[in-house]
Order: sequence, then structure tokens, then C-alpha cells
Amino acid sequence: MGTLRPIDLSTWPRREHFAHYRDRVPCTYAMTIDVDVTELRLALSGTAVKSSIAVIWALSTIVNRHQEFRMALDTSGAAAVWDVVHPAFTVFNPERETFAGVWTPHRDDFATFHDEAAEVVDRHRTATTLFPQADTPANTFDVSSIPWASFTGFTLQIGDGWDHLLPIITLGRYRQSADRTLMPVAVQVHHAAADGFHTARLVNELQELLAAPEWALAARH
Repeated sequence: MGTLRPIDLSTWPRREHFAHYRDRVPCTYAMTIDVDVTELRLALSGTAVKSSIAVIWALSTIVNRHQEFRMALDTSGAAAVWDVVHPAFTVFNPERETFAGVWTPHRDDFATFHDEAAEVVDRHRTATTLFPQADTPANTFDVSSIPWASFTGFTLQIGDGWDHLLPIITLGRYRQSADRTLMPVAVQVHHAAADGFHTARLVNELQELLAAPEWALAARH
């Protein structure tokens, strides 16, 4: 499902930054922003396309554009990059008040991704185990959803999590602001993998993609 390729340290502009935040000052940081999803919701209104899956696809598309969000450590502990990463996301079981962590392959084509992800959600919405799939690959990044609260800040405290370089993204409840619909998006990143510039680019490109949702209309049924 993916190949982990070593980074050529001799030509990597962030070699010194990686070493600093990996070895000398290991740290993560989180950025929470409001993303405008007005156009996406309007485009999908009255269709069978799930906006939650559309947002996951948009995130996966942006994450896969950039090396810094596909990083991991190889078996020797050196910096490496997956050629592709796949979204792992949560499915809530309301009867048990628990969630399951599932995944689906990244696809360049949204319609294909939507149908595959919708099938995964339907199959596991009553799951009674945390990870109901047996084939989750190492090259997945996490997308969690908290649709019951529209937060202004969100962070994770991961004990001894200094080896985790892939981003962790958390989505919150929609809220109205004047005539716009906003969704909080929190991105948690290891500083060895990405700086503020890179995370800002990720959320800005996400906003651009959601503001022009013509791609989502291809999945209408």
C-alpha cells in the first residue's frame, strides 16, 4: 500500500531543523483554524454525497501533495517519506457511545474514494472493537471528528510520541457566522517534520479546495 523512501540528507533543506526538533528539542505543536465550508455544503445539498467524506478526501489530497506530511522514521530511525499515505478516521457507535478507527485507501478520484469510504463507514458503524479492520497499513494519518462541539483550540498529549511524524487532524462541529458555515480544524504536527509555514500552507490549500467544490459533484448519485 506504499513505499517508505529515505531522504537524501545531503540535499534536504530541513536537515538541521529535523535534527534539532527530533533530537535536541523534541516537540509537537497544534494549530486550530476555522475553515469555511459554505460552498461545499451548498454544492452537496440534496445529494447523497456525504460532506464528512468529502472533507476527509480533501485533507488526504492536500496531505499527499507535500512531503513533510508523509514523513516517518525507517527501521534505522532515519527520516524517510511514504510515497502515499491513506486517511484513518473514526466511526461513532451511538448505542455504545464508542468509536471505531477505520481507514480507506487514498484515491485521486473523489467519486471512487467516496463510495469506498461510505461502504467502510456503513460496515463498521456498529463495530464493537476499536480497530475492526485487520489490514490497517503503517502509512495512515489520523482524522478524528468531534461533531458535538465547535472548539477554538484542540491539542493531544501523546506520551512518548516522539517517533510519530504523520499529522493528526481533528474536525469539530459546524457553526454559523453571519451567512457562512465554519468548521474548526485542528492540525497536530511533529516539529521535526513540519514548521508553521508548512502547516499554514496545508490549511490554506484545504480552504481553497473546499471553496471550489466542483470536484465533489462528480460523486452525486
